[in-house]
Amino acid sequence: MKLKLCSLALAAVFATAAQAQTEITWWHSMTAVNSEWVNDLAKNFNASQKDYKVTPVYKGAYDESMTAAIAAFRAGNAPHILQVFEVGTATMMASKTAIVPVGKVMEDAGKKFDPSAYIPAVAGYYTAPNGQMLSYPFNSSTTVFYINKDAFKNAGLDTTKMPATWPEVALAAAKLKASGHKCPFTTSWQGWTQLESFSAWHNTELATQDNGLKGPGARLVANSPLHVRHIENLANMAKQGLFIYKGRNAAADGSFVSGECAMITASSGSYGNFSKNAKFQLGVSTMPYYPDVPGAPQNTVIGGASLWVMSGKKPEEYKGIATFFEYLSSPEVQSASHKRTGYLPITMAAYKLTESSGFYKQNPGTDTAVNQMIRKVTNKSRGIRLGNYVQIRTIEDEELEQVWAGKKSAKEALDSIVKRGNELLERFDKANKG
Repeated sequence: MKLKLCSLALAAVFATAAQAQTEITWWHSMTAVNSEWVNDLAKNFNASQKDYKVTPVYKGAYDESMTAAIAAFRAGNAPHILQVFEVGTATMMASKTAIVPVGKVMEDAGKKFDPSAYIPAVAGYYTAPNGQMLSYPFNSSTTVFYINKDAFKNAGLDTTKMPATWPEVALAAAKLKASGHKCPFTTSWQGWTQLESFSAWHNTELATQDNGLKGPGARLVANSPLHVRHIENLANMAKQGLFIYKGRNAAADGSFVSGECAMITASSGSYGNFSKNAKFQLGVSTMPYYPDVPGAPQNTVIGGASLWVMSGKKPEEYKGIATFFEYLSSPEVQSASHKRTGYLPITMAAYKLTESSGFYKQNPGTDTAVNQMIRKVTNKSRGIRLGNYVQIRTIEDEELEQVWAGKKSAKEALDSIVKRGNELLERFDKANKG
């Protein structure tokens, strides 16, 4: 009897061991509808197999989660996966002991991983000079232009032909204001949209060394005559009540979705929120450009974030991470995510699957982000990869806010962005020599 009980006890122990799942913690910065999407991705992956369990944990805004992860790494309890926004890429690349390149994680786990399957502008941004992919492209976005078609109709504007150039945006804004609209145009993520994406879209450098992609030594040059002209034009629109500044990061999104603002330059990743919550007909189009600038429009730069694998974990945990990334890479999962959120499908297979499903025809403008990113990319338009860029973005916000408030000229603010930003770049280069 005792022997039988012992056998049963041992069997129970082995059964429990066999059923034990490897836990994978994923820190992210997604909110609202995008947080629901992240939770659903983990839930569906967990239901698709029994060996691993991914647990998403919201850790605050992008800059907050990055700071928290650095502290956690030093304390020895970092997450397995960390979502980092694109401006943190150079900093993560420099943190060699804290991360494991995603290419190595996939290779060690025996998973098929072909960087050439990804949209080139996406894969290239997260790839080291030696060709190794460092992080997994996740919620990749780019700047697009949204309009409230109902507001356009009320102002007597053509809803079938959206403004394509900055002069056309200004004219539309004037008509919207005349029709009683108090916020004709606004922007989210002003540094990203009005300096970074603006530069690439006009095939103009934001910084030397191919915007930092060539390696260290890059310095900001975002005070060129073209940059000054653009910020001056926006400042004039602000004075006339045609451009209303609504705050940093994605603060302006709420003003657009509520109907308060009629036009906005924002992330393609805002599409999920806008399409779900806006009570008006939504229009999506390409970012405006200046038609007299040679080579414009070119292509916009990547935004959003990627997933970085933290070091110091067990082999079985890395295998789980690789399995999760393999799941995320499937064309079906990618296509569904793209349709739901407005983020890029990241692989060409997912883009083609979405196209063949008829989604773009049924939802005009939803292919804008992909089309902007798959144009011919030049050295000036591949992306921005600069050290200390989280802090540089703050400088951009501070200085541009002075312009919108009428306290500084466009030239003064841009000169200050370059001077203060280059001091941070020099500091980064010194700290990461060798």
